[in-house]
Amino acid sequence: MADVVERLGDAGYLASTAVATTVFLADRLGKPLLVEGPAGVGKTELAKAVAAATGAGLVRLQCYEGIDEARALYEWNHAKQLLRITASRGEEGWDATRDDVFSEEFLLPRPLLTAIRRTDPTVLLVDEIDKADVEVEGLLLEVLSDFQVSIPELGTVTANRRPFVLLTSNSTRELSEALKRRCLFLHLDFPDADLERRIVLTRVPELTEQLTDALVRTVRVLRAMELRKVPSVAETIDWGRTLLALGLDTLDDDAVRATLGVVLKHRSDAERAAAELRLN
Repeated sequence: MADVVERLGDAGYLASTAVATTVFLADRLGKPLLVEGPAGVGKTELAKAVAAATGAGLVRLQCYEGIDEARALYEWNHAKQLLRITASRGEEGWDATRDDVFSEEFLLPRPLLTAIRRTDPTVLLVDEIDKADVEVEGLLLEVLSDFQVSIPELGTVTANRRPFVLLTSNSTRELSEALKRRCLFLHLDFPDADLERRIVLTRVPELTEQLTDALVRTVRVLRAMELRKVPSVAETIDWGRTLLALGLDTLDDDAVRATLGVVLKHRSDAERAAAELRLN
């Protein structure tokens, strides 16, 4: 596992042994990897790091409420089809025209089909799958089981080279057992203080260790509060960059008060934090 940890580290991702082991097994077993955890703990960054560490191309399907097959898998270029039908009117029969307009020339691949058809090493990131409808999970089952896509007009497209598949979930809803059964599982939580210090110093090496320690301690205090949105690791890094840009070398009350908006994005959270931190 040391090699996996090192390669992910070279890609800018500080992975624990548990994370490295799960990534290694997902690759060796050819199984999709489902990564659950709070927003901002590095789930998406893990997929990017795997792609960078392996020299693979990253194909990302960003899920959202209402996403459908056309946005996830493929759709036909209807405007171009209509132009071709209009141009060929009277020159050939419908059967020939139909075969023409439902050909490769008029197909618009979306992320799932793009990843299946790639012959180069590929990481397929299905980001925030919990935001998609259950129907999209059903669509994924064929892809994750057999790494193939059925296109009625063209037939079945099967992957010549299986992509490394990583799905992320913020656990806003329960995923189906059928989907979970096809995946290895990894839960990511916020890192401990030592790991978060290392992450911040890796991303913002100009920060002093003393300021980094103060920054991480303060963020951990904020996460312990009952906030609408707790600060993510990315926001800890942004806070460090903010302090650096302002030329601040201490995180005193004035610095926290002036820059709290970098990590807290709701007024109620900022007011609660100011009260509990006793910022005047």
